[in-house]
Amino acid sequence: MSRVGELTLRVLVVAALAVDCVVHVQLADAMQLAAPGGIGGGTLFRAQAIAAGLAAVILLATGRRFAYILAAVVALSAFVPVLLYTYVAVPTLGPIPSMYDPTWSDKKLLSALAEGLAVLLATIGSIATRRRPVSPRSRPR
Repeated sequence: MSRVGELTLRVLVVAALAVDCVVHVQLADAMQLAAPGGIGGGTLFRAQAIAAGLAAVILLATGRRFAYILAAVVALSAFVPVLLYTYVAVPTLGPIPSMYDPTWSDKKLLSALAEGLAVLLATIGSIATRRRPVSPRSRPR
């Protein structure tokens, strides 16, 4: 992948993670009221926002394969629950409250789209940034 292509991909993943971060911060207070049990829905949303923000910063700063994998995992950790809690009434699981919400608000849809896009693009980035074989010219003699 060209340098410009990788930089474009990196910026797109960072932008998707930024959307995820902002939406989770915006919805955290409402989720705390809607799911106050255990550690609380708001606490989970704030933790997701922090994780997305950190993954975005690490990816933007390094562009390394590990950063793309981290970004994919963080985005997937938000994408799967938003789909799960929309379509399945998952009961309280230990400290994790039941956050079942079968509706799609604009913010929830935006967040889910950004998360799905981040998973896809970060996966592509992790594949594209795999270590390349060392050429015979660059090997030490």
